[in-house]
Amino acid sequence: MTSIERTAYPRFKRLITAHELHLFFSPTRAELQWAADATDGDEHLLALLLMLKSYQRMGCFPALEDVPAQVVEFVRRQVELSEGTLPQYRAERTAKHHRGLVRKKVGVKYDQGEARRIAERSIRKEAAAKNRPADLINIALEKVVEAGLELPGFSTFDKMASKIRTEVNASIREGIHDRMSPAQRAGLLRLLEERDSDGTTLFNWLKKPAKGPTWSHFKNLAKRLDWLDELGDTSVWMESVATGKITDFAGEADAADASELRDYAPIKQIALIACLTHKARMRVRDDLATMFCKRVATKIKKAKEELEAIRLTEREIVEALIGNYRTVLKNIDDGGPAHQAVQKAAVMTAEVREALKGLDDEAPVDEVAQRLGGKVSPAVLAMAKALLVQAGGLGAVTKAVEELGGFDQQYEQIEKVSAHHGNFWEVLLYGQIGRDRAVMFDLAEKLEFTETSEDRRVLDALAHAMRHQSTRGEYITAFDEEGKEVDISFATQNWRKAVLDKTRTGQFVRKHFEAMIFTALAEELRTGDVAVVGSEEYTDWSKQLLDWEVVQEKLGSYLVEVGLCKEGETAAFDAVSFRRQLQDKLTAAAAAADAGYPDNEGLVIDPETGIPSLKPHRSEGQRPSARRLEQEIKARMPERSLMGIVARTAYWVDWWQRFGPASGNEPKLDDPFGRYVITTFVKGTNMGPYEAARHIPGVSGHELAYTANRHFSIVLLNEAIADLVNAHARLDISQAWGDGTTVAADGTHMDTYLDNLLAETSVRYGKPGGIAYHHISDTYIALFTHFIPCGVWEAVYIIEGLLKNSSEVKPTTVHADTQGQSQPVFALAHLLGFDLMPRIRNWKGLTFYRPSKTTEYVHIDALFGEAGKNVIDWDLIESQFRHLMKVAVSVREGAISSSTLLKRLRSGSKKNATYAAFREVGRVIRTELFSVMSRDVL
Repeated sequence: MTSIERTAYPRFKRLITAHELHLFFSPTRAELQWAADATDGDEHLLALLLMLKSYQRMGCFPALEDVPAQVVEFVRRQVELSEGTLPQYRAERTAKHHRGLVRKKVGVKYDQGEARRIAERSIRKEAAAKNRPADLINIALEKVVEAGLELPGFSTFDKMASKIRTEVNASIREGIHDRMSPAQRAGLLRLLEERDSDGTTLFNWLKKPAKGPTWSHFKNLAKRLDWLDELGDTSVWMESVATGKITDFAGEADAADASELRDYAPIKQIALIACLTHKARMRVRDDLATMFCKRVATKIKKAKEELEAIRLTEREIVEALIGNYRTVLKNIDDGGPAHQAVQKAAVMTAEVREALKGLDDEAPVDEVAQRLGGKVSPAVLAMAKALLVQAGGLGAVTKAVEELGGFDQQYEQIEKVSAHHGNFWEVLLYGQIGRDRAVMFDLAEKLEFTETSEDRRVLDALAHAMRHQSTRGEYITAFDEEGKEVDISFATQNWRKAVLDKTRTGQFVRKHFEAMIFTALAEELRTGDVAVVGSEEYTDWSKQLLDWEVVQEKLGSYLVEVGLCKEGETAAFDAVSFRRQLQDKLTAAAAAADAGYPDNEGLVIDPETGIPSLKPHRSEGQRPSARRLEQEIKARMPERSLMGIVARTAYWVDWWQRFGPASGNEPKLDDPFGRYVITTFVKGTNMGPYEAARHIPGVSGHELAYTANRHFSIVLLNEAIADLVNAHARLDISQAWGDGTTVAADGTHMDTYLDNLLAETSVRYGKPGGIAYHHISDTYIALFTHFIPCGVWEAVYIIEGLLKNSSEVKPTTVHADTQGQSQPVFALAHLLGFDLMPRIRNWKGLTFYRPSKTTEYVHIDALFGEAGKNVIDWDLIESQFRHLMKVAVSVREGAISSSTLLKRLRSGSKKNATYAAFREVGRVIRTELFSVMSRDVL
């Protein structure tokens, strides 16, 4: 049986605050009069009022003995009944009559048959995509309440969800099983039996995470891709299976080990392993693409570091090249070996050349012989000797170059000096790629890349490079198989300069061409201009967006919800309305800031440079009364142990009920409460399970590790956190700090194991690890936390944390630092109804944008740069309105995550029209924000 605490089924909780008692259980005068007219005594009066208020709060009738004593006492005192009055019915007929009165008053129908039919339909429909019984029960509850029907008992929902879920899951598993060939099924079953060199089964290979982006790990990951693909085309197996169901089944298989899976029924066993295999095939493609991008980024970084090192040693290299050049000149100059050889050859051939003077290429042999007096052979011999002498002179020059390190070394040094003078790191990149070249070409063959726009230039150039990957010459042709010139117009001027040799028309410098392609491919994978077929993170994000027909159905409610327009105005809201709204917003804010500038006291704009500055503001410091209050609170606050706090909150809030097996079933642990509390403490303090078992009696390291691995997940942790946040928000003291409408986002460096794809060396913190990115409410509690790589711009995740926050605290304003903003983030925040208010480093250099070319300001015009410049492209915004709405609604509905979207909306994308539109809207919102902030300090 599913625990009622895991569901939204209405019930009394252990923790009921004074605020909640007054808000939900205080009878009005009209309700008291209604109850008094319907009853004949204090006991029935109290019972009827409790029935009414309980139904209004929960939507169902609790047994009177289940109503908490504090609620009973509160209602009794509110209606001034004598002390000791208890709610009770002497006859069931009276209780039934009172329930009818309550139903009539609140306007609900009692139709258990219809309620069960609605619940069954909704559960059966959602069971195709959801797996946890609690989720199915919650959906059924919502549908029954929407129908205005009284809720059946919890056991009705529980039995129905369990039965339907079993039927639907069995059908899905049978479908997966039947779409596999006997050989493929046998191959998956062998994973449970065959063992690796370390003694573990091959089944564990499906679970292994990617390691750090080293060359050997890159190569081994490519081999794992081959192994996984040999198991079968999982996309065929998963045909018509919902993504959520695949994830749940794969999670259940991932939480089990080989010995446990052997005990499963054959069809279920194969289906779960198949889902895990499918997720592993997607993950390995994601990991390979990520590793490829990181390897290329590392190589570029090293090439730039090499360029910097060249700058430091440039004098030494230049002096060496000058010395080498002097040596070559001495060999060629008057008196040098080459010059002497030329002179000697001229003397040796002078007589022959004089005799043959005036002859052309058409001269007959007889005439040649006549001029040489019939002595042709000696003349030819003299010419040959002269050629040998000349060759010897040239050889002296060549020998001199070889003694200086050879021609390749001379060319390499010349390129290095050239790179320094032109900030030309591109010519140094190929030397850094080295042995990665073969693996990168292998990756390009194994992964199926596809363009996400009509622009195929990078992929066509990649195909050209792959056709010539076996070439070892310095040059390759610049023409494809059809004789057309390969288009490299996507490349920067430096890259084209490196790839094209003016002396070799129609050819590319092979090594630089390959390095250019790898660089361009990595950048387009990051921007989403190129997708990886069969991956999850690098899939074509545009295909994840909702269809416009679906968006249109949801657009009206969305516009009202995010505050873009009011109720009743949605039908008239179109691209022109959106444009005009943004224009008015920017125009009004900038005009207000300009008008208020003369009276300002905090902001000063230099009239010559246009650079703004803020006058320093000194804090008044902590007042004596505040210090006394702090001391008094500390004196009265009892000391609690961390374990005690975890246990107490688990008991009062029931957050421990969120955890359980990946299968969605109830835990079969002897003491789930105790086990979950201890496991939460151990994992939260980053203490290992076996180390913790040494200090905590009654539990073993194996039990703690088993619980953490099999019963905990990120999803369940977030649900438990939401329970705590909701309980905290109900406390009166939390309102003393804030109202929950504001949140601050910032990251904290966390140490991690180095050998994984997430760990990177942080530029900000100077050490390897990851970033715990927190969203902290103004009520001083963490709403949501992401764990992200150090190298990612934190703004990518700022919106995601707000959207994934499932608590009742719904902030609308988010504060962040410089890392928490960018123009696309400003735009998306606005479209989703959030106010982004970051603290921006070097804000003096930011560009303000004008509403039009003719707009000028009396006092703050310098902030907008040169007159007539930095103007918003309103036509672009208007033309992209439909796509902007499509993206925003898709993010709001969860069809695509905001982090996935913002990762792809990068300034590096020259093809992405979505980026251009988001950038333009972001310019409007950021300029409007800074105008408002400028006005606020006036």
